[in-house]
Amino acid sequence: MTAWAQSLIRISNHQVETLQKRLAEITGRRASAEMRLAVLEAEAEVERERARQDTDANMMLSAYLDGWKLRRNLAEGDLATIEAEESGARDALGEAFEELKKFEHVAEVARLERLAAQGKRDGAALDELGLRRRSA
Repeated sequence: MTAWAQSLIRISNHQVETLQKRLAEITGRRASAEMRLAVLEAEAEVERERARQDTDANMMLSAYLDGWKLRRNLAEGDLATIEAEESGARDALGEAFEELKKFEHVAEVARLERLAAQGKRDGAALDELGLRRRSA
């Protein structure tokens, strides 16, 4: 494999690894955002149950739910942003992986061409050697 091919493959591998780490970090943030939404839903359900049992809590429930809706909307907005970022990161990773495979393919084709050329040279040398022995 030529030095240029090795360099391109090494650079592409690094890019793929970097994008994989970025995607893993984004996936972690997405899981955290989804967990935050689930916790908000659970908190609202607890407050609703408490309002059913306590008249003071029942009077404050609508104010709580107004604040809760704002927090939920913010969390859903964060989740949508993270999902868009994750989609972009997946696309970038796919493109980087395709580029890496192209470089690997070019390097493999070049290697096979060198082997074929070496085989032809070896065959020609053996043919020449055979002709020399025959004429001697």
